[in-house]
Amino acid sequence: MSLVKSKQRVADHGEVFTPAWMVEAMLDLVKDETERIDSRFLEPACGDGNFIVQILRRKLAAVERKYGKSDFERRHYALLALMCIYGIELLTDNISECRANVLDVFAQYLNLDEPDDLYRAATHVLSENLVHGDALTMRNQDGQPIAFAEWGYLGKGKYQRRDFRFDGLTGSSAFSAEGSLFADLGKHEIFVPIKTHPPVTVQELAALWPWTKPLAR
Repeated sequence: MSLVKSKQRVADHGEVFTPAWMVEAMLDLVKDETERIDSRFLEPACGDGNFIVQILRRKLAAVERKYGKSDFERRHYALLALMCIYGIELLTDNISECRANVLDVFAQYLNLDEPDDLYRAATHVLSENLVHGDALTMRNQDGQPIAFAEWGYLGKGKYQRRDFRFDGLTGSSAFSAEGSLFADLGKHEIFVPIKTHPPVTVQELAALWPWTKPLAR
């Protein structure tokens, strides 16, 4: 695979893709986290998803090891694994490819087709988690502040969602730095969601993604 799409894109955006061997080597540095189903990863310049895809593969392997004997748990924890992966990408074609590549890995693992509710639920999740925007300005393609959905699995097929602004999350990391003015603040004072949603099922998530809606917004 070529590490660049064009010289012009390199000049305009500094776009260079990380080779597969380096992706694996870098993920091995945090191997335990990549194999934890509910660990959260954000790739602020996700390109077409080479890091995100491999993280998902590792998480799905962990799902198989832990829940492979129960189809219900396997399907729901696989969706949780997907829910815990985030990305931001500036270029339209890249974010479209990234969402499609990640969805393909998820669908292949569970042998899903487009009519399946879980396929549609995953498509909706990816439209929220993989953002078309600029990580430097922390704004999406429409110029609005980037917000991410924090998903949690409540068990028995239900998920909880809370939304957080990206600039708030990045700012809080500075506040909690050792020796800073705000180091003594508790997480409850920093991580305040801008919205908390009612619990939803896979079927309810699937209903949020109409058939006519394209994957890349």
